[in-house]
Amino acid sequence: MLDPQAKALINLVAEKGIPPMHASPPVEARQFYRERRFFSQPEPPEVAESKDIQVPGPLGPIPVRVIRPIGSKADAILPALVYYHGGGHVIGDLDTHDTLCRSLANLAGCSVLSIDYRMGPEHVMPAASDDCVAATKWIHSHAATLKIDPTRIAIGGDSAGGHLAAVVALTLKQDNGFKPVLQLLLYPVTDASQERESMRTNGEGYLLTRETMVYFFGHYMPEQWMRKDWRGSPMLAKDHSGLPPAMVITAGYDPLHDEGRDYADKLSAAGVPTQYICFARQIHGFIPMGRIIDEANTAVKLCAQTLRDHF
Repeated sequence: MLDPQAKALINLVAEKGIPPMHASPPVEARQFYRERRFFSQPEPPEVAESKDIQVPGPLGPIPVRVIRPIGSKADAILPALVYYHGGGHVIGDLDTHDTLCRSLANLAGCSVLSIDYRMGPEHVMPAASDDCVAATKWIHSHAATLKIDPTRIAIGGDSAGGHLAAVVALTLKQDNGFKPVLQLLLYPVTDASQERESMRTNGEGYLLTRETMVYFFGHYMPEQWMRKDWRGSPMLAKDHSGLPPAMVITAGYDPLHDEGRDYADKLSAAGVPTQYICFARQIHGFIPMGRIIDEANTAVKLCAQTLRDHF
């Protein structure tokens, strides 16, 4: 069954007549996403430090938020998670995922570096992944300045951010770059074809809809070649062997459920140490919603423990 707390959220959205994301132009959709997060997200926890910096990118500076966990000393060398936010490659920013990043920093005892990459429709594929790769490489090469351990860097993200984490992992392998200790993929986009069964069975009625995914892909991957390129669909990469260990989390009532599960299977088949967990009663995007969905907090703690184990 659908989790009762998730069902209550879906019913509330219907009662309030809140329009779906795809009903608004991207600029308005971004603002709605920023404003509505306060209803579902917990209060942002206190941390030792949070500061915004800029790092060099392919088309100019990339904003990055650097968070250090509560109780950590300023000169302590910490493990780190490089995090890419979700939002269909169209919405979302450093603020929409700040509470989640702060929580992961505190619970995992690590620094979290959140990347504010370029998005569609202003910048189409592969702009987002190019930014994420550039920022991640810069972070690794400037580990001493950032007071992080270059041998203990994980990458991760949710939804579109999970897609970007997968692409970053593949790119670092292709470029003979450093190997992250973990790729944390939370209900990731891995196949832009939208042809899997869960896109049909869960594509209506559970907040994220097939129509909204069409909207997102139309803005970030408007041309068909982009969706068939491995940078648009990491499932299509020729070789997944040798990638970092992975934790893949999906939600049972998510249109993206099948592609997340299938990507975990593909990694395992390629010999990548992979754990896969499905929150069978949950909807897409539930993990930051700890104010109203209890299982969200369980999932965050699971992610933090997985990070600790790999650090």
